[in-house]
Amino acid sequence: MDVRQHQRFLIPDKSYASIAKREIARIAEGIGMGTSEVGKLSIVVAEMASNLAKHAQQGGELLVRVLGDSAADGIEVICLDNGPGMSDPGRMQEDGVSTFGTAGEGLGAIKRQSDVFDLFSQQGVGTVILSRIYKNSKAAAAAQATKYHEIGYVLVPKPNETLCGDGLAIRVKDTEAYLLALDGLGHGANAHEASQLAVQVFNSSPALLPADAMRLIHHSIKRSRGAVGFVVNISAASQRLSYCGIGNIAGKLYAPDSSFGNNPYKNLISYNGILGHNIPTTLNNQELEWGRHRMLILHSDGLKSRWDLSKYQPLNRHLPATVAALLYKDNSRHTDDALVVVFKSK
Repeated sequence: MDVRQHQRFLIPDKSYASIAKREIARIAEGIGMGTSEVGKLSIVVAEMASNLAKHAQQGGELLVRVLGDSAADGIEVICLDNGPGMSDPGRMQEDGVSTFGTAGEGLGAIKRQSDVFDLFSQQGVGTVILSRIYKNSKAAAAAQATKYHEIGYVLVPKPNETLCGDGLAIRVKDTEAYLLALDGLGHGANAHEASQLAVQVFNSSPALLPADAMRLIHHSIKRSRGAVGFVVNISAASQRLSYCGIGNIAGKLYAPDSSFGNNPYKNLISYNGILGHNIPTTLNNQELEWGRHRMLILHSDGLKSRWDLSKYQPLNRHLPATVAALLYKDNSRHTDDALVVVFKSK
């Protein structure tokens, strides 16, 4: 699975909308999207910016990334705001419904132009809107329909940095999924180099057990700045999750319908150490039961650690990328690179 970092566009007020629309259209044209698709994308961006101007007093931001999975080439745009939120998000998607005295066509227009659309909004929390527009929407839909797993993420460089020092690799084969989450030490070009070297090693190696993958990455990136990392293997066939982590990539398994003791979370504990510098002599794979109603969340220390999904309305029907964006919106430190990965089974 192709992984690309997000580009962040701050929209403090409506005057920034035209700049964002122009830059995002340029990105779309750069990957060969046609006039029709770029037009749809421009409508989506304009409506998102308009919503931010109306409802988010402090403005908001757009996260944009290129989707590069052969048939699924396209653009993803995620709109984040900390406004008052909606009491009835479903009704607000209907044309003619507005809380601001306007024509009420904004959310409906975004949904119509999007090949994939998702909306989370909650009073007192704010709103996340996700839109994906593909070069070939039919081929993209067919590719999505064959997958056993749902994986979404947000990958954002530190403010004022171009390259993200966090890294992510995702490999899916039939019922098996392998995932590597990384945080290169520090930020900027050197951190990016370390994390991308680890990603290349992971992607080019045979499918390995998590502990074996950690050892291979450690020996392969010794000349880099180093990184902390977490490898997960999830099998939809055996319904097992196997993992091994080194350093402070945080991992939690969330089970809203069944708890671990009195807690809906199971913390996934990593070993101390730094890949490329020093790791424990003995590394073991840890295993947990996987299931349809469970959700795995991994994130770098660009996110605050004390978050709680139970404060939100039920998230099961939302895309993993929407959940990742929600966690980023409410918990990002904005002082470092940020990676949030959310994994669900279909």
